[in-house]
Amino acid sequence: MKSHQRLSNMHSTRCPISGEENDTTEMYPANFDASSLSPAAFSARRLPDGIHFRIVRSNRSGLVRSDPVADTALINELYAQSSFDYAEEVPRLKKTYGRYLERVCALGCERGSLLEIGCGNGFFLERALESGFRQVCGVEPSRKAVNEATAVLRQCIVCDVMRPGIFEADRFDAICMFHIFDHIPDPNELLLECLRVLKPGGFILALNHNVESWSARLLGEKSPIIDIEHTFLYSPRTMRLIFEANGFGVIEQGCVWNTYSITYLFHLLPLPRRLKDVALHTLKATVLGRLPLSLPLGNLYLIARKPM
Repeated sequence: MKSHQRLSNMHSTRCPISGEENDTTEMYPANFDASSLSPAAFSARRLPDGIHFRIVRSNRSGLVRSDPVADTALINELYAQSSFDYAEEVPRLKKTYGRYLERVCALGCERGSLLEIGCGNGFFLERALESGFRQVCGVEPSRKAVNEATAVLRQCIVCDVMRPGIFEADRFDAICMFHIFDHIPDPNELLLECLRVLKPGGFILALNHNVESWSARLLGEKSPIIDIEHTFLYSPRTMRLIFEANGFGVIEQGCVWNTYSITYLFHLLPLPRRLKDVALHTLKATVLGRLPLSLPLGNLYLIARKPM
């Protein structure tokens, strides 16, 4: 698609909680151009660049969103072409995500069948099998990420976006989404499909950015969560509202303790690009850069359940 076509196919968004389209307050004006709509910009955990659509807050629900945004079909194709460049962080991500999977199981989830939406190369699916789940499935749009999966896990992954019709109803005991829900163009549609494919009494776990966290408030527009990939940005309150509106019973919410390397922490900081490049190059060459730290950096988790 040509650059001018990408910009002409922008469309307005609507608050999925209140339904309003125009009753908003602008937080930050758009600062992107057509070149920003590229597979590199829609690749997971890329170096933050501060590029974003216009960001608004709903005056009724308080939900923060991008408005307007690029055409959904274009965004899906950009995710399909995106790269998988964070393999060095996978061990620490497995530790973080595994911590919250164990919390779900402690609340009564059966270790039967698990679906991960946005599974990358399947590293968390591997973690779920290690924890005792008997069957795992993943959905991942990035062709490069799926190709990075082991031969065994690749057979469990559907290379697509999550949509109606991929899975039969009442199939999964658990559904997990890690830093995916912020990216979804129609969260109500996604949650209704999750409700359909979960077994009665099944659990859903979502980890994503908290727009009201201390780091988001401190950094404002310089926060890495103000990003062209994020259609919606949630607070604990708006997360609860949207899950409950789509038929889930919210059981637990809280602050996420992320385990990251010191190198990745520098990756997130809003530093001048040249200074950041030097720091990252130096840290990657040292043992210090690989040291893990567990911190509450500004993410939230939600555990909810489908009614019996």
